[in-house]
Amino acid sequence: MALQLYNTLSRKREDFQPLEAGQVKMYCCGVTVYDYCHLGHARSYIAWDTVRRYLEWSGYAVRYVQNFTDIDDKILKRARAEKSSMDAVSDKYIEAYYADMDRLNIRRADEYPRATHTIDGIKRLIHELENKGIAYAAEGDVYYAVRKYADYGKLSKRNLDDLESGASGRVDDEASKKQDPSDFALWKAAKPDEPFWESEWGNGRPGWHIECSAMVRDRLGDSIDIHVGGGDLMFPHHENEIAQSEAATGEQLATYWMHNGMVNVGGVKMSKSLGNFTTIRDLLDKGHIQPMAMRLFVLGANYRKPIDFTEEAMTAATNGWQTLNEGLRFGLDYGSKLGWTNLDATWEKSQLDAGAIATFNQVMDDDFNTSGALAVLFDMAKKLQREANVIMHKGAADADPATLETQWHTLTVLADVLGLTATDVVAAETTGGLDDAAIDALVEQRTAAKAAKDFGTADRIRDELKEAGITLIDQPGGKVAWHR
Repeated sequence: MALQLYNTLSRKREDFQPLEAGQVKMYCCGVTVYDYCHLGHARSYIAWDTVRRYLEWSGYAVRYVQNFTDIDDKILKRARAEKSSMDAVSDKYIEAYYADMDRLNIRRADEYPRATHTIDGIKRLIHELENKGIAYAAEGDVYYAVRKYADYGKLSKRNLDDLESGASGRVDDEASKKQDPSDFALWKAAKPDEPFWESEWGNGRPGWHIECSAMVRDRLGDSIDIHVGGGDLMFPHHENEIAQSEAATGEQLATYWMHNGMVNVGGVKMSKSLGNFTTIRDLLDKGHIQPMAMRLFVLGANYRKPIDFTEEAMTAATNGWQTLNEGLRFGLDYGSKLGWTNLDATWEKSQLDAGAIATFNQVMDDDFNTSGALAVLFDMAKKLQREANVIMHKGAADADPATLETQWHTLTVLADVLGLTATDVVAAETTGGLDDAAIDALVEQRTAAKAAKDFGTADRIRDELKEAGITLIDQPGGKVAWHR
């Protein structure tokens, strides 16, 4: 089956056919850098990172570009509050973005253009729209004349007359300059004490929508394969991007539009006003949620559907990650005992489990069905987990070591396609702050206590270790194995 994806533009699944064979040009609308990233950002960028990874796994060379909006009223407001500058605020939160996404194993984009670094391209695009008679200047501002673009509303399926009716009654400085209430700003006249750039329309700064149109064109060309972003950006942002770009170039901006669903918290839409707004770093640090468990939580749902962040959901994701992680660590923990060599060797697809790969590809080709792909991973991980228990109790595996090696390499390769990678199980929140040396010392104390027939102390140490997530396995000859 060919890869199929749901195209928001057509509202149906379509076979994926890139503009150029074997090549994919993909653009993602990035963050406005005035604050730390929240759970909604995690949901979005995990989804698109996974789409990119799977396209590459499928053999495509992907050129992935994601922008930063680094000029915006919210950034300027934060700069005033912090007695800082627009550039300083932007730089601070761009670095915070990188730190947060790195923890979630979200790969860096090929490029991160910034709006303030694309001013020439923005002005050039506005000039083209002006020359085509679809943009007009008004007292230092420049507006897009929406009614002069016949296809306006084709992405969001909104009727322009309904939009104008909804906009009626508004009276402000901007509205008084517009020829039509639905028109939107391409260039905004400078306000006192705000950053500005010189232009033939006067000192000012770009509107939000024109920034992405210019950055797509500047980095990827007039037409791209896939444009992605949050569902809340479909209108007006993405609708306006299409209107601007396609009116200027006469070419289709993107063949496929993909949008991720929103995040609810306990059944209620996440928002700062409701007090249920949560940043990624707070979830990982204060909430003691493991990054891979967070990624697993996101991948467990269809990317287009809303997800509900609850304590129960995160507990399930944490438990699920423990299972997957044990499977992913199998080779690292037991490979040498099974006689494996070159654990770090890269295996070709032809060397892996063909059945597992076929099933994985089949579900992922179905509009990136990550929950189905996870089922394939869990099936392999649970088998390896059972063999790990056998090795701990019997000292040897039941299954053929070569077969287990193939299964483990297959699991690690497919997990990497989903951005899931094995982690060390030494975190304080899961082992009571105990590292390997501390656990070994307690095991020795318990062994000494048993030898002295101090069974109360021996039982107490076992219980303490169990409480910290450590299981002890008494083996023949007085040996004791343990695992987290």
